[in-house]
Amino acid sequence: MDELPIGRRVAYWRSRRKMSQQVFADRLGKSKSWVDKVERGVRRLDKFSVLYEIADILQIDVQLLHGKDPERRTDALNCIDQVEVEEIRTALERYDSMSAYFDAAPYPPPLADMHKAVNHAWLTYQYGRYGMLTRALPKLLRDAQAADAGYGGGDDQAREAAHLLGQVYQIASSVLRKLGECDLAWLAADRSMAVAQRADDPLLAGIATTRVCNALVAMGRPRPALELNVRIANRLAPGGDNDVRPERLSVYGMLLLQGAMAAARIGDSATVDDLLTGAGEAATLLGADHNHYWTSFGPTNLELHRAAAAVELGDGGRAVETHHRLAEPAFNALLPERRAHHLLDLARGYAQIGDVANAGDMLLRGDRLAPSEIRCRPIAHEVMSDVLRRTRGAPPPPIAELAEHMGVGV
Repeated sequence: MDELPIGRRVAYWRSRRKMSQQVFADRLGKSKSWVDKVERGVRRLDKFSVLYEIADILQIDVQLLHGKDPERRTDALNCIDQVEVEEIRTALERYDSMSAYFDAAPYPPPLADMHKAVNHAWLTYQYGRYGMLTRALPKLLRDAQAADAGYGGGDDQAREAAHLLGQVYQIASSVLRKLGECDLAWLAADRSMAVAQRADDPLLAGIATTRVCNALVAMGRPRPALELNVRIANRLAPGGDNDVRPERLSVYGMLLLQGAMAAARIGDSATVDDLLTGAGEAATLLGADHNHYWTSFGPTNLELHRAAAAVELGDGGRAVETHHRLAEPAFNALLPERRAHHLLDLARGYAQIGDVANAGDMLLRGDRLAPSEIRCRPIAHEVMSDVLRRTRGAPPPPIAELAEHMGVGV
């Protein structure tokens, strides 16, 4: 990238952000022809003000447009910068297990240490501390890959190492998707499915499927996501030859919930209702909210997904009604990421029915619970922009302050 002309760098990042030349031009207030000439090098980019505006629209550090490494941010909350993205990408590009097939693998890290590190990473994610997690992910990925390569051989230790690596890929996929790095999220999720087969754990493969499908939905591919979720859910459904352990109920239920979210993105309300009904039956059998396979599945999470699906279908009023039916103690018992995610969905629901005051309040509540869930997610930035745009007069000071922290203007 550092050897490319500046126009080619603009084209590269525009493509990464899934923007057409026309959309990019509209956001810049320029013509499509102007953008095309810049990207082909016919027109020079020599105004700093324009470069900073382009960097802002592309959500990158302006130093990347100059072909230089961006400076790391040092604030405690920062979400993810391009240095971290590239370090995670480099870690995902490693193929330690293939190298170990031809050469002796290096001495792997102890599995007990890996268990502690993976559990800590899951909790970091479920507490919504995305900046901390993305800074730790490159090393965690390298260590998990080294363990998987070093304990090869098909025995219990090999399966345990593969299981841990599969979990790390899932953690990476989940946080990358939230932060808008959908291509990398898909790659990590796809890796997790492959590793789950070596771990010989159908339930790990099942929950890995939900990560793949979430990435597909984020990339604008909800129909294959729906089909894959339902197909694997049918394979793992409790009953018949399958047991009815809480772990299976949790993974099965999450497959149905994520299938419902994909169906909602398509606008298929009948399928949404069918899948939520099936997930409801699993939640009833489970009896309470649990976190098997880090799913947070149970009756409360079911209702959170019911509200989220209503928002995706454009029925904000139904989402708000669902929220008001929630049992407050059960909701408050959920980990911060789940609650803040729901409040973000609720903010979208309130915005859909024109209640921008409550939409802003939900963003503030979510920010108090898990700031990264509100300040770092592109969808939250869209909601805040909508709230600011539709607020008559100056926004309330808490909203204005949060918008400033998010870097969102009218």
